Formats: sequence, C-alpha cells, structure tokens
Amino acid sequence: MADLFDHQLAEEIGRSAPLADRLRPTTLAEFVGQNDVVGPTSILRRAVENDELFSLLLWGPPGTGKTTLARIVAQHTKATFVGLSGVMSSKDDLLQAVRAASERRKFKQQRTILFVDEIHRWNKAQQDALLPYVENGTVTLIGATTENPSFEVISPLLSRCKVFVLERLQPEHLQTIIERALADTVHGYGGQHVVLEPQALELLTTASNGDARTALNTLELAYKATSPKQGKRTIVATTIVEAFQKPHLLYDKKGEEHYNIISAFIKSMRGSDPDGTLYWLGRMVEAGEDPLFIASRMVVFASEDISVADVHALPLAVACMQACDMIGLPECVINLSHVATYLATCPKSNATYVAYGRVVEDVQATLNEPVPLHLRNAPTKLMKELGYHQGYKYSHDYSAAEGKQEYLPKKLSGQRYFQPPVAHHDHGAAL
Repeated sequence: MADLFDHQLAEEIGRSAPLADRLRPTTLAEFVGQNDVVGPTSILRRAVENDELFSLLLWGPPGTGKTTLARIVAQHTKATFVGLSGVMSSKDDLLQAVRAASERRKFKQQRTILFVDEIHRWNKAQQDALLPYVENGTVTLIGATTENPSFEVISPLLSRCKVFVLERLQPEHLQTIIERALADTVHGYGGQHVVLEPQALELLTTASNGDARTALNTLELAYKATSPKQGKRTIVATTIVEAFQKPHLLYDKKGEEHYNIISAFIKSMRGSDPDGTLYWLGRMVEAGEDPLFIASRMVVFASEDISVADVHALPLAVACMQACDMIGLPECVINLSHVATYLATCPKSNATYVAYGRVVEDVQATLNEPVPLHLRNAPTKLMKELGYHQGYKYSHDYSAAEGKQEYLPKKLSGQRYFQPPVAHHDHGAAL
C-alpha cells in the first residue's frame, strides 16, 4: 500500500513540477544547443553513447543544460548513477557514496558515476576527500559549476577532469525550447490553445539572457496570468514584461563574471571608448554592484592609465568616489557616468605606472644601496665631519642647469625610470 501511495505522490509531484523541470530533455537528440559539447561528432557524445564516460566538469551559466546533461548520462549508462548536491551534501555524504561505490566495484564489478551539482560549493577538504576515489577509478566524476573551475576546483582534481564549457543559449535555441513547450501535450501546453504573440516570443528569447530556465519560468508565469478568452489564451508582450519584472542579468559579485565585466569596463576606458565604458558601467550598476567598488577602480585607473597626461583625472575620480559615498544609489550613477566618460576620453599615459615597475625591479635587485652623502642631512658635528650633506646644491639657489646633481645611489647613477608622455594636451582635444 505504501508503494502505491509513494507512486501516486511521485506522479502528483511530477504534474505540479515547474514547467522547466517537466520539459527537461531525456535524450541527447532532444537536447538543444551546445553543439560543440554534445554535437553528433563530439567526444562527449561518443563517450556517452558508448557508455565509456570519463571524469568531467560542466562549466557554464545557469540554465544552459548542465544538470539536464548529467541526467541524460544517467539514462544512457549501465553504471550506477549517484547524485550529490554541493549545497546540501556533507563530507560524510560523500564518503558514504564512495564506500558504496567501492563495494559495487569489488563485488559486482559495476562502475559508479558520481554527479556533484554545484561542485564549487564544496570546500577544499571535501574536494580533497573526493580526489583519491576519482584518481583510482572508484567513481567517475561529473561536476557541474557556474564558477570558473580554475578558481573553484582544487588543482589535483581539476587535472583529472576534462572541462566542457557550456555557453549561454542563443535566441534561436530558446525559441525551439519555447515552441516545444507550447506543442508538448504531456508536459507542456499542447492542446490547450495557447498563443504566444510574435513580439512576446521575441522578448522572451532575448531578455532571458540565454537561460532556458528563466525563459520557461517566465512563460509559465505569463501563462498563469493570462485568462482564456473564447477557449484560447493569447500571451502578449506586456504580460511577458510583467512576468520578467526585470531582465535577468548574469553577474555574481564574487564570481568570474564580476571580474570579466570590471575588466571590460577598465579596458574600454583605456581604449578611449566612452560607449563601451558606459555599457559595462550600466551592466554593473543594474546588476547591483557596489558603486564604491566601481569608483575605487576608477581612482586606480586615473593614476595607472592617465597619470600626468591629464592632472585633473585623479582628483576628479577621487571626488566621484566621495560623491558615491555621500549620495548613494540611485543618484550617484550620474556621478559615475560623468567621470567614467571623462576618464575614457582623456589622453592616456602609463608612464608613472611603468616607471614604478622599473624602480621595483632595481630596488629588489640592489637592495640596500646607501644614500649618497650629499643627500643626507647633517644635524650633528660627527655627521658633518663624515661628509654628510657636503656638496649638496639647494635647488632654489641654482638654475636648472647649474643645480643638476645625482639623486640616485652611486650604483644606479644615470638610471632613468620615468619617460614623459610624448605630447600633453588639454582634455578637450580628446573629445
């Protein structure tokens, strides 16, 4: 009786599951997009079809098919498939799973595929515990992560896995998935006379940012918010906008995309492109980045990439950071865009940045070179007798030519670090 009730419960959960979960592909033929990873001639597809899987990591943004692909592998393999969550599972859960895998290997000669969803959530100790079992073949690992494995997976484990990069889906891929949802009579809205207006479809496929789950969740919400009229539900663009509330922006403040976007922002300013600068600024602000972080990078940029080419850049960047601190969002966005545009259109020079790098090289190579005697103060009689301050020329008493003297240690005499920019011109010339 319990089995009957369990079966009924499973069926009920299946019927009430979110649309995105109900429509998960179960075969590689149904899988949409990621042709480089699972296309007909790809190494992964051949390995899955031949049931000769190797340890691998699936890296990509949310909604690109990582978990779905792992489930498809589970359908195809003769190995025992065990799934763990990087969020919910502990080191004890892992050790229990690998002990069971060892028993299967020993007594049944049966392989085990261990799927760890969000493996980047596991700490170093958990990943270290997994390593020997991947290394000796007790388990074949499939790890899924939204974070760069280079930073989030320990090097020994990473070196034993093939990394497959899943890209954000293109609008045409999302259109295929949405049309399948509208046509599927078992898991989707097929036979229910649902019509998605062309403008609504276009908005859905573009604003989902390549995330199939976002697209299907939005479609489901719009479906529920649309009342049938004369036996038909017509979903319009305004309903899709309301269902989205705000377009989904991929931006994890602690993840790789955070560093990718701030890098694009800085490189756009360095390349004197105000349009690219403003775009990447908008991407950060609209995704919730701390304006003080953005302003702090602009302060660094003002000295590293502009320096003496425009002496107004640094004080303006500092003023922007102070304004962001005093005013806060949303108004400080005006300050950020103002100063970011100024920095982007400034003349550029990395002369002081490069010069300091050369100084550091010599400081580390020569270590504690003595200060030349003529540059030392002589506050005592003994110091004067030892030649301290002797021969020093007080610069205000000489012309530039007459007052010329060596300011570097003897070993570095004649060394030149700073090379001034070729031309200095006012800011307006760059506009």
